Amino acid sequence: MGKKYGDENKNAPLAERFQTLLVKANEQTGKRAVVLVDEYDKSLTDTINDINLLEHNKAVFKGFFSTLKSYDRYLEFVFLTGVTKFSKVSIFSDLNQLMDISITERYSGICGITEKELRDNFLPEIEAMAQSNRMTTDECFAELKRMYDGYHFFEESEGVYNPFSLLNALDQKKFLEYWFSTGTPTVLVEKLKSADFDAKKFTEGTVYANGNILSDYRADNPDPILLLYQSGYLTITDYDARKRRYTLGYPNDEVKYSFIESLAPLYLHDKSGTSGMDIFSIEDYIDKGDTDSLRDAFISLFSRLPYTTDEKPVEQNFQNVIYYIVFMLLGQYVHTEIHSAKGRADCIVETDEYVYIFEFKRDGSADEALRQTEDMGYDKPYASDKRTLIRIGANFDSKERTISEWKVA
Repeated sequence: MGKKYGDENKNAPLAERFQTLLVKANEQTGKRAVVLVDEYDKSLTDTINDINLLEHNKAVFKGFFSTLKSYDRYLEFVFLTGVTKFSKVSIFSDLNQLMDISITERYSGICGITEKELRDNFLPEIEAMAQSNRMTTDECFAELKRMYDGYHFFEESEGVYNPFSLLNALDQKKFLEYWFSTGTPTVLVEKLKSADFDAKKFTEGTVYANGNILSDYRADNPDPILLLYQSGYLTITDYDARKRRYTLGYPNDEVKYSFIESLAPLYLHDKSGTSGMDIFSIEDYIDKGDTDSLRDAFISLFSRLPYTTDEKPVEQNFQNVIYYIVFMLLGQYVHTEIHSAKGRADCIVETDEYVYIFEFKRDGSADEALRQTEDMGYDKPYASDKRTLIRIGANFDSKERTISEWKVA
C-alpha cells in the first residue's frame, strides 16, 4: 500500500506521509485501515546510549503516534508490539486511548502455546521427537516443559511455551537454546554491566515488582530488573494480592542456563568468552571426585574477577561467581542453598557416585565453613545415602580476590 499511495511525497516527514497514505487509501477503498507496528521500540533501545539520537527517534515516534490519534476516523484497529514499553509521557502521550494488554488476564495466553494446545495439536511431532531422542512420549513432554514452558503474563495465569523455541525443537528434534541464540539485546548487557545487582536473587524468589513498574520503562532507570522482565529473561512466578506485589524468576531452563552462561564474561573479566571451558572442566572433576583439580579450577575462575576498590561489588562478584557462573551452570545435578532444620547449605551437588556439600566464607576460614556444615546438619538428609559424601569448606580472600583456603572432609 505504501508504494501505491505514498511514493509521491516520499521526502516529506513520516507523520505527513502517513496522513496522506491514510486519507488516499480511504478515498479509494472506502474502508478504514488496520495499522500493525511490530517492534516499535527497536530504534529506541538500540540508541539508548546515544541520548541525542534517542531523543530524535522519540520525537519521530511522537509525531507518528499523534497522527494516529488525530486521524482516528480513518482507522479500524491499531496494534503495537515491542519488547519494552516506554513511558507514556514521552512517545505515547498523544495516543492516550491505547489499551495496554501486557499484563491482562484476557490476553495472557496470546503470546505463547499452552499445554493443552501443545498436546492437542503437536502429538505426532512430539512422538517423533521422543523416538529420535530415545525417550517415551511422557518424558519428551516433561523435557519440553522444563526447557520452554513457564511464561506468565498475568498473576496465577496458565504458563505458556515460547513458540519460537518450541517449534524449532520439534522441527530439529533437539532440546537446544533456540530463542536465546538469537542474541541478547545490547542495551540489556550495558545495563547489567553498570548495575549493582545480585543474580542469585533470581532463583531465590526474592525479585519483586509492582504492576506499575512492570508496565513502564524509562531509559534513565538504572535498575535492570524491569528490562529483564520485559525482554523475556524473567517472568511472573508468584503474586501477593495483599501487597499487590509480583515475584519474578526465570521462566524455564533454556533462559536460566543460557542467560547465566552469557553473564560469565561480565563477572570473570573474560572478553574472549572462553570461560565455559572452565565450567566443563569443573563438571568433569565433580564427576570423578577430583577435589584437588576442582580447587585449582575455582582459583582460576576467581583470579579473573575484575579489580575494584568498592567493597560491595567485590562481595557481589564473589556471590555471582559461586552461585551462578559455576554451580548454576551445572544445573543437571546441583542444588543451591538446600534447607535443613537449622539453616541452608551454600550449595549441594549430587552425581551418581558423589554428594558434595559446599560452604563458602568470605574473609573467614575454611575450618569455619566446614564446622558450619556439621553444626547445621547439612549432611543429615544423606545419612543413609550409599554415595560418597564430600564436604568442602573454602574461604575467599576479598583483598587478594582468590580462594585462600580449601579443605575437604
